[in-house]
Amino acid sequence: PGAVDLEKVANVIVDHSLQDCVFSKEAGRMCYAIIQVNNMPMMALVNPVYDCLFRLAQPDSLSKEEEVDCLVLQLHRVGEQLEKMNGQRMDELFVLIRDGFLLPTGLSSLAQLLLLEIIEFRAAGWKTTPAAHKYYYSEVSD
Repeated sequence: PGAVDLEKVANVIVDHSLQDCVFSKEAGRMCYAIIQVNNMPMMALVNPVYDCLFRLAQPDSLSKEEEVDCLVLQLHRVGEQLEKMNGQRMDELFVLIRDGFLLPTGLSSLAQLLLLEIIEFRAAGWKTTPAAHKYYYSEVSD
């Protein structure tokens, strides 16, 4: 790991994922694995990961549930760390997410629910409040 330039690796992953939206989901997993396995500082991955997340927060991606799910999952995993390293970009990302949530058409109910949940998750300091947990994760009885 010491001989590998993580920033170059991350840039290759991001470049590929920006050309192939399906690969974006795998790119997030790869970056997450690099951080977990190597236990290395995430600094080299911050901007490339943000680039992927920004791509997933575009209106055309938000209209696809799988891409919204990927965006939300990655923010749950590394959102807090990313925000500590570059809070301004996180603010910009959440402007896109908020605007996407407010889109009048093109968003499924599940996508809206996922976006609202991640907005509340961040607002609560990257934690799920008991009320939010009950609202989002409790089974609805008939």
